[in-house]
Amino acid sequence: MSTVRWLAAAGLTALLGATAPGPSPPPAQPPPQLDDAEVRRAVDRLDGVVEAAMKRTGVPGVAVAVVHDGKVVKLQGYGVRKAGEKAAVDADTVFQLASVSKPIASTVVAGAVGVDGWAKPVAPNVPDFHLKDPWVTSHVTAADLFSHRSGLPDHAGDLLEDLGYDRAYILSHLRYEPLAPFRASYAYTNFGLTAAAQAVADEKGVPWEKLAADTLYGPAGMDHTSSLFADYANAPDRAYGHVKAADGTWKAQYVRDPDAQSPAGGVSSSARDMATWLKLQLGDGTLDGRRIIDAEALQRTHWPEAISNPPHAPAARTGFYGLGWNVSYDDAGRLKLSHTGAFALGAHTNVTMLPGEDLGIVVLTNTAPAGVADAVALDFFDIAEHGQPTRDWIPLVDALYEQQADEGRSKTDYAHPPSGAAPAQAAGTYTGTYRNAYYGPAEITAATDGTLTLHLGPKPQSYPLTHYAGDTFSFETAGENAVGRTGVTFTPDGTSFTVEYLDGEGLGTFSR
Repeated sequence: MSTVRWLAAAGLTALLGATAPGPSPPPAQPPPQLDDAEVRRAVDRLDGVVEAAMKRTGVPGVAVAVVHDGKVVKLQGYGVRKAGEKAAVDADTVFQLASVSKPIASTVVAGAVGVDGWAKPVAPNVPDFHLKDPWVTSHVTAADLFSHRSGLPDHAGDLLEDLGYDRAYILSHLRYEPLAPFRASYAYTNFGLTAAAQAVADEKGVPWEKLAADTLYGPAGMDHTSSLFADYANAPDRAYGHVKAADGTWKAQYVRDPDAQSPAGGVSSSARDMATWLKLQLGDGTLDGRRIIDAEALQRTHWPEAISNPPHAPAARTGFYGLGWNVSYDDAGRLKLSHTGAFALGAHTNVTMLPGEDLGIVVLTNTAPAGVADAVALDFFDIAEHGQPTRDWIPLVDALYEQQADEGRSKTDYAHPPSGAAPAQAAGTYTGTYRNAYYGPAEITAATDGTLTLHLGPKPQSYPLTHYAGDTFSFETAGENAVGRTGVTFTPDGTSFTVEYLDGEGLGTFSR
């Protein structure tokens, strides 16, 4: 699994809390509350924190919002929307939120179905949605899927999205994925959560994107927020996604269309609108005296539902996942709700709230993860409570990203074939049309010089193959979940081949 996928899944602030020594369970006595002066101290130092992080990492654009005691106490844009251009980030600049879309989606579901709707089976409302076990299919609920305890494997369906399949195809093919024990295991799944959101929308008879607008964005006045990629792409004041080039600079090279997983990762919004949403969250569903979301239904999203990070030492704390939220406790025993969002193709966001303090922050950035979104939030709460950061967060965050990136790569160095490797067979041994029940059709074609190309997906994506040894070739992966070079190994008679990075769950073999 790629770095971005894993850390967005774990929720970085929750992960750091779960692995650090600390009290578990929370203290019996209520923790001392932060006073206004402590919060003001953290707010007053935010400009310096953000600007230092941007200078250190080169991140071109950031937007921040802070809400305290029902008021927006900080709303600021920094830097530029696109590297090399002059248009500045402001409070209304639209960013892609990536997985910060999940707590927004749970807000929408809470408003649409109330408390009882979380416990209803999903399958009747999405007829093409099936899991491998029929009993699990008939019993899995929106709460199960929003808390990632359905038994689906980690990030099930994401590689289908990378290949260009739409939401309907992906949801209808989750039935091929192997299942872990139902409600007894945790694995983060964008398309499991999307299936639950789709079920709610189908029950209401409207597309998910309209349900979100009618239930939350419209009533709350979140005019720069949308669950449609086209709205982000056409926004005149939008932040472009950036990736780091080989020379270390940030380039606006890719555009990530997350419509297939819109409830889980497809929201775009501005710092101003996210401040409004924070006010609603901290206000138990009210906004400036108006009831937008039922209080009990919203509170239900904040409960721990699944253990996402078991303690790894006797003194370590457990991390939990609620309904679209990471749920943890800080060093003082305060309830902390958070989520990280990240696209490897150019987005990194963080939302963190201390509901007992009526305090929350959202940090939006326009690059692939460089630690800034998480570190700014961590520094903010450190400064409020301790007067200064408790550690240098950026290198710690980056080390976690790098560690996970290495784990997602192949153990084989395909760029350096072994000495004396067996030659490939004639190109005709491998060429032809193949099929896979999960990944769909594939074709191997050969150029006049014998060079092979693999074609995958509904609108075939082409991957030139490089010979490695014998009947094994490799290609450079692409898309959100790219993992560098991966292997393609044919059987000697050419009747089938297996793509290494598509075979994590044993589904990556294509047959003639």
